[in-house]
Amino acid sequence: MTDSVRHGGAEPKGLPHAASHNTDRAAALSLQLSQAHQELRSRLNDLRRGLGRRHLGDDTLAMRCLAFCDALTTHHEGEDDGMFAQLLRERPDLAETVTKLVQDHGLIASIMAQVRELADRALGARGPELEAVGRELDGLAAIMERHFSYEERAIGKALDDGGDGTGWAEPVFRFEGQVRPAL
Repeated sequence: MTDSVRHGGAEPKGLPHAASHNTDRAAALSLQLSQAHQELRSRLNDLRRGLGRRHLGDDTLAMRCLAFCDALTTHHEGEDDGMFAQLLRERPDLAETVTKLVQDHGLIASIMAQVRELADRALGARGPELEAVGRELDGLAAIMERHFSYEERAIGKALDDGGDGTGWAEPVFRFEGQVRPAL
């Protein structure tokens, strides 16, 4: 069983670095959100698989952790500052759901801070330091999966019923310009 299946996610295959290369609603917003989440799952799974292939003195682990954390942070900030704000203007009945999602973002941000710290300590090390990063990433993967699934179920239809006339979609759906270091 693969890590992604064990942790509740589908094994991503060949996903783009952006959920949609065009912001004109060619794809439903809920589908774009799902695709963005799948890209983030893929990046995390790549990072987790890469832990076992790290070479002593190689800074790839730290670069990959930082790149992933930056992509996830940008996505969540785009949701908090743009998508959720717009959604609440159109659907105030979703206030409790949005509050829960924003709380999840805070929890995920604290885990990512721990991952960053552990990755810095793991530079030039093997064994327990890398195992600690792996455990933290496993926990992050489980929380992300629960969060992404809930978000897609709870707000997908509301997204498709609304529109993006405010420009919030770019940081939520697109990851271009955010480096995805090679393994």
